[in-house]
Amino acid sequence: MSADGVKPAGNRLFLKKSIAQIQKEAAKSELKRTLGPMNLMSLGIGAIIGAGIFVLTGQVASAHAGPAIMFSFVIAGIACGLAGLCYAELASTMPVSGSAYTYAYGTLGEVFAWVMGWLLVLEYGVAASTVAVGWSGYVVSILNDFGLSASLFPTISFAGGEGPQWATPLIQYVASGPDAGFPMTGTFNLVAAIGIAAVCGLLVLGVSESANINNAIVVIKIIVLLTFIAVGIQYINPANWQPFIPAQGDSWDQFGVGGIFRGASIIFFAYVGFEAVSTAAAEAKNPSKDVPVGILGALFVCTLIYMAVAAVMTGVVPYLELASPAPIAVAIDRMGLEWANVPLAAAPNGHLNLIAFLIKIGAVTGLSSVMLVLCYGQTRIFYTMARDGLLPKVFATIHPKFRTPWIGTILLGIVIAIAASFLPISILGDLVSLGTATAFAIVCLSVIVLRIKHPEMERPFKVPGGIVTAVLGILACLALASFNFIPMVQHALNDNPLPLTILGIYAVVGALIYGLYGFAHSKLAKGIDITEDTTLETAVEALGHGVDNKKD
Repeated sequence: MSADGVKPAGNRLFLKKSIAQIQKEAAKSELKRTLGPMNLMSLGIGAIIGAGIFVLTGQVASAHAGPAIMFSFVIAGIACGLAGLCYAELASTMPVSGSAYTYAYGTLGEVFAWVMGWLLVLEYGVAASTVAVGWSGYVVSILNDFGLSASLFPTISFAGGEGPQWATPLIQYVASGPDAGFPMTGTFNLVAAIGIAAVCGLLVLGVSESANINNAIVVIKIIVLLTFIAVGIQYINPANWQPFIPAQGDSWDQFGVGGIFRGASIIFFAYVGFEAVSTAAAEAKNPSKDVPVGILGALFVCTLIYMAVAAVMTGVVPYLELASPAPIAVAIDRMGLEWANVPLAAAPNGHLNLIAFLIKIGAVTGLSSVMLVLCYGQTRIFYTMARDGLLPKVFATIHPKFRTPWIGTILLGIVIAIAASFLPISILGDLVSLGTATAFAIVCLSVIVLRIKHPEMERPFKVPGGIVTAVLGILACLALASFNFIPMVQHALNDNPLPLTILGIYAVVGALIYGLYGFAHSKLAKGIDITEDTTLETAVEALGHGVDNKKD
């Protein structure tokens, strides 16, 4: 050991937190253990039902899978189910904050923990950008219902299409034709940036609310989707499902069987939220039983809802016409629903459709809650990494009045808003799904390592099938990750290197931050005992976790 207490390199990169230390952190945590299985399932459903179903469904159906997107949901759900079982075992064994980052730190070592933490930026931070893009689409659609969209967001044309000014990313994606690639639009998505700014502002202020707010928003989202299904069934045209699996196009991932798997790799994003359940393990009444129920229950319920929504959406609107950041709004508008019209002079057609309006309002409400949970998750991961010394202290600096990591939240909010303003939803979705699938594979690997090195450890929940199931989870997740990575390479070789360049820069920046800061400042390497910091009390503890953290 050197004079400054840092262990030499070599095994240094694979230095692990002891499982005993992680469990000590859990034991020392003073977070209220008030969450039962239904609270956790509600948290999972609330985080899962977001941009995946409200936004990306239309993108995947129109460009890759067609009506067979229902198969894509099943494939992605199976991969997530395998990873979810591994998450459940780790969460029941190590119920601490930090989730997958902490699991990797305890089983694989510091460098894997860093990689996991950096991947979680894609899972949470970039996912929040993607949600913000979808959120802006629904906001513009609502404003259009009141006749305000044309004046506030006039339509502009760009290579390969058109879109509303100030609500369209600077870079657009065109799948085919003479303008195929990533043309510039001449505008940026100001609406999405405003949405992120509002959410991060709430997180900084830490306005504590009742535990029931998150549950209420979950109920609203489910009602919106069930209403869409119930109303939309009557307007399904079976001809829109023919052919159910469209013939393969010019590339392997444009329809056909390849398109289904490519669709699954993108729509994998739709299941991101279940991981948030494991971050709440430290606040569960009985984490060994409640967390697995919350994870798997949320996955099952959401898969059923997703398939039903996709069936209605592609049955009402021909799949090629669903390339919109607000596909449910497109489907609702296509239904007509004249019986729900009420007079409104300002509206384009002189009337407002109440059902369409309420469903869009529900979508905006639901996406707002998802942005809140995702931004919270990102700040919480960075808070944990900064507490461990792997990131600058600024990310763990707590506001003296609001008791929130305010500086880190503002910095992350700026980066997330920039991504939402400039990048198309196709690139954002690919980055999120690639990062998430890779992170889930590392979680499955953690289960295998822990089973081999610590067979004696008490496991309140055990993965059915043990190591075999974990291996299948790794293979499934890496396969889906590859279906996101391969198109990036193809774009780099054929038309535009932008997606691969963004991914490469992101990886290099992560390596530099760890090499120049984290490696030297790691508290574990310096032998500093780290216990759970209990000073962080934020609004999203209440909104995201359903915990009443009101102060006296």
